[in-house]
Amino acid sequence: MRVAIAEDSVLLREGLTRLLAEAGHEVVAAATDAEALMRAVEACTPDVCVIDVRMPPTFTDEGLRAALVIRDRWPDTGVLVLSQWVEERYAIELISGSPHGVGYLLKDRVADVSEFLDALRRVAEGGSALDPEVVAQLLARSRSPLSVLTSREREVLALMAEGRSNSAIAETMVVSGGAVGKHINSIFSKLGLVSDEHGHRRVLAVLHYLNGVTS
Repeated sequence: MRVAIAEDSVLLREGLTRLLAEAGHEVVAAATDAEALMRAVEACTPDVCVIDVRMPPTFTDEGLRAALVIRDRWPDTGVLVLSQWVEERYAIELISGSPHGVGYLLKDRVADVSEFLDALRRVAEGGSALDPEVVAQLLARSRSPLSVLTSREREVLALMAEGRSNSAIAETMVVSGGAVGKHINSIFSKLGLVSDEHGHRRVLAVLHYLNGVTS
């Protein structure tokens, strides 16, 4: 993958650059602010960008705003936003419309290298990656609409909303792929969502649903 990084912390920026290089990916830019990132994306057209939410000059939401602009101007470039804390508003704003090629993770997740790289790959390939803590808060706020689901189905839904494949869900829950499929079919039936053969589209439908019930 060709990756652009936007992070004002020297330690994290250099750490991400080294981590990605060691994993065999090409870091085409390592910016310290949103404006530098935008110039890099226009010049290098990376597959995916890793962006800190808070960057100079105000350290509020410059990274988020840059991610939204990139999604609009360069829809083929994925955006993975990193945040120090769970900020539901940012997550919801990112997945509004079409949650395609987008991710939102807590910075602590970077320490789990395999999980971070897997999330980055999913985003670069047009999938999604939401931090489990974000999903947990979204599901908690939408508890009433989801009351029709069993606890097992809510667990499956949470993993789907993170962007995980059926096989990954089965591995996490230590169940068969067939059991996961049955849970998913039940979820779509109860929530009135149209199911199809494309796992990615099913995940997008769930994210749309979560976005709708928490807005």
